[in-house]
Amino acid sequence: MNDDTQLQCDVLVVGGGINGAGIARDAAGRGLRVVLCDKDDLGSHTSSASSKLIHGGLRYLEHREFGLVRKALLERETLLRSAPHIMHPLRFVMPHDSAQRPAWLIRAGLFLYDRLAPRAFLPGSEAVELAAHRAGSPLKPAFARGFVYSDGWVDDARLVVLNALDAHERGATVLTHTRCAAFERHPHYWIATLVQGERNRRRSIPVRARCLVNAAGPWAARVAQVATGSAPKRRLRLVKGSHIVVPRLFDHKYAYIFQHPDGRIVFAMPYEGAFTLIGTTDVAFQGDPDGVAIAGAETAYLCELANRYFRRQIAPADVVWSYSGVRPLLEDEAASASAATRDYLLGRDTAGAPLLSVFGGKITTYRRLAEEAADWISGVLGRTGPRWTAQAVLPGGDLFGSAPSSRAVLEFDRWVAALERRHPWLPAGLALRWARAYGTRVEILLAGAAGLDDLGEEVAPGLYSAELRYLMRHEWAGCAEDVLWRRSKLGLHLPPGCADQINAWMAAERPQAGEVALTEPA
Repeated sequence: MNDDTQLQCDVLVVGGGINGAGIARDAAGRGLRVVLCDKDDLGSHTSSASSKLIHGGLRYLEHREFGLVRKALLERETLLRSAPHIMHPLRFVMPHDSAQRPAWLIRAGLFLYDRLAPRAFLPGSEAVELAAHRAGSPLKPAFARGFVYSDGWVDDARLVVLNALDAHERGATVLTHTRCAAFERHPHYWIATLVQGERNRRRSIPVRARCLVNAAGPWAARVAQVATGSAPKRRLRLVKGSHIVVPRLFDHKYAYIFQHPDGRIVFAMPYEGAFTLIGTTDVAFQGDPDGVAIAGAETAYLCELANRYFRRQIAPADVVWSYSGVRPLLEDEAASASAATRDYLLGRDTAGAPLLSVFGGKITTYRRLAEEAADWISGVLGRTGPRWTAQAVLPGGDLFGSAPSSRAVLEFDRWVAALERRHPWLPAGLALRWARAYGTRVEILLAGAAGLDDLGEEVAPGLYSAELRYLMRHEWAGCAEDVLWRRSKLGLHLPPGCADQINAWMAAERPQAGEVALTEPA
């Protein structure tokens, strides 16, 4: 593509997080011409720094956000059916602390949580005696009673990638590491200048779009102001949420929900087999979201809360990894960050070419948000198409047919066993990891392979060149960080130095002559 060649599209989506990728997918599926760009990798900021939960938000009931909780609960099983490989049901244990909420109030809240939306396969809540329950043994003896309820787990970074992949396979152009440097509004179209690459590989890509979607997450207010010349009517509250990962504190599949005496809720969840994930904090944030990082006080806070409940005590020195993200919450004048609403607002502006700005939101409601956004976009462009994403699976989710099904959620292990029978030479751990990451698309990765030697070089332990080629060609992976911390969490498992080996291999595999691909993956 020459620098003076202009991309023509119906919709330019700025921001490759979960909301931007979801909107691009939905719009492309309605026949709109879509360009999605992000200045960094897909999901490299807020969308890969979540608590990894598909949940209604039990604690939001305390703030009387019944509409938000119901909206999220309605989405739980829809999402689980759509991607049973990267999502799965998860049971949560809530130890009861008699010094905090009374048991009757917790039972009432769980009763409401169970009934705000229908459940096809997630079991309801129940009271348990922790002394006789498997999840009770890691806890201190003072916690004798508790409650168990259902929500879901998601690989958040892969959820973003799969939405972008589906958008691409439906005709969208996906441009990573491509910054929207400027845009100019006209009565019926936008002219945007995208800048792709760095230094001597930089190229400018002009885009003409009928509609601009601002899905820039923590930067959304700034983008809206530049686009319109005035500050948006609704302000955003930027809140930092941090998590820590420590060696495994328990060996069962339950997760925990704990309450700190200050009222904050923190989760402790099984993570990557050998670890426990603990989070999150809620800290007011000012500054550049690109530079967000956990503070020592946050690490100490999370360790303190875990130590309040678990027999095994941890200290900041036990933390093997941590991550932080900036959540752009709608400013609702709540006294604390934890009480601020997690609902979303779509800012619709037709004072010229259409502009849609996404403010707020949570990962559980991303599909619903994208659907509402695509309704408005297609309507204002005169290209109305039917809603479709609630009846569709994400790439790799068609385990037992092309339609979403409860069976794919409930019988995932059976599907994995069938995969292992088809490829008996695959090590069990590798087969499971690939099944969870790629679902049915693992067969693309395995095409023509009849043994481990056919997977090519083992670039790092358990990471073969066949997988790296797949990630580069189909999932926009450009460096070791993309592979180790977003397309997978192999960074937790591999020895030091592997990132350099992977970067060297990827550099040798990449096209030479300084070319920057416009529409990859091919």
